[in-house]
Amino acid sequence: MTDFLKNSGWLLDLLDIGLVAFIIYRIIVLLKGTLAPRIIIGLVITLICYVVSQFAGFKTFIWILKNFLGSLILFLAIIFQHDIRRALFAFSRNRPGEEQAEEEVHGVIEELADAVEILSNKMIGALVVIEQSITLNHFLAVGTEIDAKVTSELITSIFLPYSPIHDGAVIVQRGKLTKAGCFLPLTQNPEISKTLGTRHRAAIGLTEMVDAVVLVVSEETGQISVAVGGRIIRDVEPSALRKLMKRLLDSRWLT
Repeated sequence: MTDFLKNSGWLLDLLDIGLVAFIIYRIIVLLKGTLAPRIIIGLVITLICYVVSQFAGFKTFIWILKNFLGSLILFLAIIFQHDIRRALFAFSRNRPGEEQAEEEVHGVIEELADAVEILSNKMIGALVVIEQSITLNHFLAVGTEIDAKVTSELITSIFLPYSPIHDGAVIVQRGKLTKAGCFLPLTQNPEISKTLGTRHRAAIGLTEMVDAVVLVVSEETGQISVAVGGRIIRDVEPSALRKLMKRLLDSRWLT
């Protein structure tokens, strides 16, 4: 057995390298589209400068870098506060209930898709948030309590220009329309296109923090977009919207 382990040392090294490569890859995927890569590059450059300064004997510069690196944990906590909050709130799962009938799930998706299609055709802006496993209660500002069945008629009436709660987001939780007129956190990602308006930025901002799916209708173009995971899929055809929602929405989202 000992001889086997000695002879298979290269295999363990290969496995070790593969594991490290996989972890680095997953970190890159997780941080893609955020400020994190730039911050990490900046920290690496700072560490290199610190090492060079040690050899060169730059005492003042070393003192500055030491104080900066001493506050690094606090600095990272401030920069990545939204990611930390997202990780913490991930533990705040909705309590599982009885599995809803598949017909009911499809029924709610159809009502949402119908409402979005109607609003798109009428060039009326809309923002519909569908909660999944992470609760939205910590991220919603203002809002009017509704607690009603999800119907295309109700959703379209809420977003009509003369409605007092049209300027905000509609929230769907556990298969019910629970709130309307809610304000969402805007994304702080500088790489987001300048052409995107407040609704789209709010949709992206919320999905950077939670696993919700957000439907957006542009008031200017009537274009339908879907935001999930901090990214946005633009110009979604109504026929493709239903398939996309069925694929994105967790099977437990109605419980």
